[in-house]
Amino acid sequence: MQLKKLVVAAASVTLLSTSLATAETLTIATVNNGDMIRMQGLTDDFTAKTGHNVEWVTLEENVLRQRVTTDITTKGGAFDIMTIGMYETPIWGKNGWLVPLDDLSADYNVGDILPAMAGGLSHDGTLFAAPFYGESSMIMYRTDLMEKAGLTMPKAPSWAFIAKAAREMTDRDNEINGICLRGKAGWGEGGAFITAMSNSFGARWFDENWNAQFDTREWSDTLNFYFNMMSDSGPAGFATNGFNENLSLFQQGKCGMWIDATVAASFVTNPNDSTVADSVGFALAPDNGMGVRSNWLWAWALAIPAGTQKEEAAKQFVEWATSNGYIELVAENEGWANVPPGARISLYENANYKDIPFAKMTLESILSADPNNSTVDASPYVGIQFAAIPEFAGIATDVSQEFSAAYAGQQTIAEALAKAQALTNDAMEAAGYR
Repeated sequence: MQLKKLVVAAASVTLLSTSLATAETLTIATVNNGDMIRMQGLTDDFTAKTGHNVEWVTLEENVLRQRVTTDITTKGGAFDIMTIGMYETPIWGKNGWLVPLDDLSADYNVGDILPAMAGGLSHDGTLFAAPFYGESSMIMYRTDLMEKAGLTMPKAPSWAFIAKAAREMTDRDNEINGICLRGKAGWGEGGAFITAMSNSFGARWFDENWNAQFDTREWSDTLNFYFNMMSDSGPAGFATNGFNENLSLFQQGKCGMWIDATVAASFVTNPNDSTVADSVGFALAPDNGMGVRSNWLWAWALAIPAGTQKEEAAKQFVEWATSNGYIELVAENEGWANVPPGARISLYENANYKDIPFAKMTLESILSADPNNSTVDASPYVGIQFAAIPEFAGIATDVSQEFSAAYAGQQTIAEALAKAQALTNDAMEAAGYR
């Protein structure tokens, strides 16, 4: 018996020393959204299972995009894992900048990823990033304020209804804004929102010959409608508000409606964080009767830069963070309403999740978003809130800055659109598209 104990002890020492010898410290860049903050609080589970440690670099969305893009294009090697999305992944995968995720374990079950997410995170059929969560956008609204205004939210409302409801729900004396929307500069912040909105107004970024389209009535209608609605019914300083700022306003009870990422639903209905958690309803993003809604499609996903020296450990983390096991870990610690949504088919078949108030609307929104047919008139690009070309991020960041300046009253809408038209055409000509 004593000999057996000695053998077991020796084996344990051997395993421990092997684990220590191969333990890595992974540096991960991520966005400062709630789901990622939650993930950081659960990484002790990953360390306990693998022996690997994690160092987080948590950044505001615009800063994250800039930092990871600079690092990947200059081969800086600062990160072992990056949080990126559907815009970057196919382009960077095509360029050979990302490690292919074509050898993940059978237990991981790649086939369980929603096709819309897997398709948007692949190039030539190869997955280059694993979705941590997937999203579309939808309307989140105060049911009590809607009732007080004598209105009923349709399941699929028009922009005209939203503008009317926003006016009726605004109560300046009590600091209640009828509607809160992104106006913050950045292609993935206010730029993403206004581009998705413009689709429902019949606008597009480019015609089929890659000519900019900001000099059209459709873009003028979009920006003027947005600006007038926000001036009448939005919060002060809306030109600098992004996802996190509007989330905070909604949770504080200062928004009648908020149109944004479906992933926000778990935060606005969480009574620990939201003062209006018991009075939130959901509806599809608005349209204008042209056959295109204003919802987007996105995934925040984990990708491994090709230059990492810690590929094996990085893949273990990607599997851990984007697996069904992680979903169950969050459910156990935070409840099923707070698990990362929109990435896996099985989540929407799970009896524990089916009755979550926003689950059905989230899935409907994701399934209704079509990046291959995002505009009323034909366009030469794939993407809803972005055009999937390498030049887009830089151009759209500049365009969004002009729009935000107009929202802030620093120039007119017409001036912002004229500048957007000129700078976009100049950039596309320089890139050889025209």
